[in-house]
Amino acid sequence: MTIEFPRTVVGGVSLSRMIVGTNWFLGYSHTSSAKDKFIREYQTRERLADTITVFLKHGVDAIMGMPVQLLSDAISDAQDRVGRKMTLILTPNFNVLPGGPKDNEPEVVFDRCKALGATFCFPHTSVTDVLIDKRAREIRDLPTYTAMIRERGMIPGLSTHEPESVIYADERGYDVASYVQIFNAAGFLMHVEIDWCMRVIRNAKKPVMTIKSMAAGRLLPAVGLLFSWNAIREQDMVTVGTTTPEEAEEDINLSLDYISRRLPDNELQFTRSKRTLVSDK
Repeated sequence: MTIEFPRTVVGGVSLSRMIVGTNWFLGYSHTSSAKDKFIREYQTRERLADTITVFLKHGVDAIMGMPVQLLSDAISDAQDRVGRKMTLILTPNFNVLPGGPKDNEPEVVFDRCKALGATFCFPHTSVTDVLIDKRAREIRDLPTYTAMIRERGMIPGLSTHEPESVIYADERGYDVASYVQIFNAAGFLMHVEIDWCMRVIRNAKKPVMTIKSMAAGRLLPAVGLLFSWNAIREQDMVTVGTTTPEEAEEDINLSLDYISRRLPDNELQFTRSKRTLVSDK
């Protein structure tokens, strides 16, 4: 029997505590341009749908990514196969100064997110973090953008790499339902030490969606997932990136064990050098 993944509530919407990450769908490996190229050439609409289907079957029904048609089409295919809706969390970037491309103006980008079926719209870190004013302890222009998101029937939040965003948004009472924040056991791409980020997440007034849980492949799932699930609150979430359906299945099962405080009995990778670890009996 398939076990339903634990859930939380963000902005009045029920979500699985695991969120499907899409860097390994769309070609953002944080490793090399060669790896990015491999991902983009390997992934197709059908392959993405195959992996998303595995998540949906386990009740992992939230996905985070860019507003691109390929992702939207694959989600649609997976939804049709399973008969279950995937909640879409889009993290768009857009012009924050006059004179940029017309098709990247905030209004146009937010309209595109709505047309793709987004429930949540979180300005990407490339937008959020350039608007942070550490002297004034504010995020410039954010109320304007969150109002535009609300006008289109979506729920606003923040995607950020800087922990100050969470603190300033809470202090200012900005209209955001959740925060996307980097958090992993390696400290990968984190702006301050792990214990500082852990404290920021623990004290956040809204649920937090953590990302880079396995440090873009630098941590084994057994390490990255174990750390993440034990270091966040019950209302918080972990975003998990995978390349194949088999990886999705493995990460889901490991996570269910860690959340339930069970030692996993998963199949380990085997090489000739590990033969002496295996009993002949």
